Amino acid sequence: MTAPAYVPAHDLLAGRTAVITAAAGAGIGGATARRFLEEGARILIGDAHARRLKETEQALAAEFGADRVASLPCDVTDEDQVQALFDRAEELHGGLDVVVNNAGLGGTADLVDMTDAQWSRVLDVTLNGTFRCTRAALRSFEAAGRGGVVVNNASVIGWRAQRGQAHYAAAKAGVMALTRCAALEAADFGVRVNAVAPSLAMHPHLVKVTSEELLTELTAREAFGRYAEPWEIANVIVFLACGYSSYMTGETVSVSSQHA
Repeated sequence: MTAPAYVPAHDLLAGRTAVITAAAGAGIGGATARRFLEEGARILIGDAHARRLKETEQALAAEFGADRVASLPCDVTDEDQVQALFDRAEELHGGLDVVVNNAGLGGTADLVDMTDAQWSRVLDVTLNGTFRCTRAALRSFEAAGRGGVVVNNASVIGWRAQRGQAHYAAAKAGVMALTRCAALEAADFGVRVNAVAPSLAMHPHLVKVTSEELLTELTAREAFGRYAEPWEIANVIVFLACGYSSYMTGETVSVSSQHA
C-alpha cells in the first residue's frame, strides 16, 4: 500500500516559535521542522551534526525565509549546549511556544553482549537528553508565564518487546514516564507535555543501521503493509503542538499501524 497524499497546511502554528532537536536530515526531526514552517511557525533547530544542521537551515531558509529559520549545534548530552539552545530562542524571539524533543539514539545488541558504554550512551541521548531539554523548556515557560507545549518523541518499543533493543526500549519507556510526570508539574503553569510513539518511520539513517531482513520483518507487522513516512509522524506532532489538543497532557499517542 502506498502512502497517502501529503496533507496541506492550515496555519495551525501561525505566530508560534518552536525549538526542535535532532532536526537535521531526512528523519522525523527534519520532517517536523518542515511541517512547522508550513503551518506558520518560526523555528530554531538543533542537532549534534553541525554540517548537516547548517545545510538544513540554509535549505529551509531559502524556501520559507531566513527570518523564520535559525539553527544552533546542540548535543543533548551536554547541558551547556542545551541551555545555549534555549538562550538563543530567547535572544531571537523573546522566548518560545513549543519544544519538540526528537533527539534519540538506537542500536542493536543482546543483553549478554551489551557493554556498559552501549547502554549508557543510548540512555544518555534518548532519555537524559529529553530530560535536559524538557527541564530547560519548563523553566523557560514558567518564567515567561504564557503557557507552552512540549512534545517528546517516544516509540512503540517502549511498550512492546524486541530482541536486541533493551537499552532503547528502556530509554523510550522512560521518556513516556517522564512525559506523564512532567505533565502533572507543568499543568501548574499552563503547559502541556505529550509524546508520540511511532512504530516504523523510514528514513536514510534507519536503513544504514538496520538490516534489510529486520526492516522487512517490521514492515510485515504493519496493518497497512508499509512503513510510515516521517511527515506522517510530524503531522501528529503538529496536532499535539497546536490548539486542537488543548485538553491533552501526559499522553503518549501511538502513531502506528501495527497489529495488536
